[in-house]
Amino acid sequence: MLYHKKLSEKLITKDRLKDLLPEWKKRNQKVVFTNGCFDILHRGHVEYLCHAKDLGDKLIIGLNTDASVKGLGKSPERPINSENTRATILAALECVDAVILFDEDTPLDLISIVQPDVLVKGNDYKAEDIVGYDVVTAKGGKVMTIQLVDGFSTTKLIEKMKG
Repeated sequence: MLYHKKLSEKLITKDRLKDLLPEWKKRNQKVVFTNGCFDILHRGHVEYLCHAKDLGDKLIIGLNTDASVKGLGKSPERPINSENTRATILAALECVDAVILFDEDTPLDLISIVQPDVLVKGNDYKAEDIVGYDVVTAKGGKVMTIQLVDGFSTTKLIEKMKG
């Protein structure tokens, strides 16, 4: 398969997601969901996503749109990379099966659609405080945190570049 075609197939809409989920469930594939801005992709992101993929068969990333990132109260210049750039870079990772943009303040609506077997965030969160915890656990799914790689953050990278 051509890499460019494979890459574009990972960039999905809610409608495409609704088609894929039943196919994956029918094959008894465990779905893992995580979300974030992933503004400047770094080693911490990559290790986190690879670890998340190890928890199941399919890894879906809910990616904050540019407007959503601005609403999170990050610095005014964020995001550095556009939503399309961030989505394409994430889709290029072998461990990622699907990237879907969300424009809301939280990914709760997306989590409600996905109904993942495993919901994952970094260990800077408590599992019970993660958005979607109630949705996932009500269906018997797991909510887990993954150890973050010390010394890696987009904020620190931006500070370093500003010198």
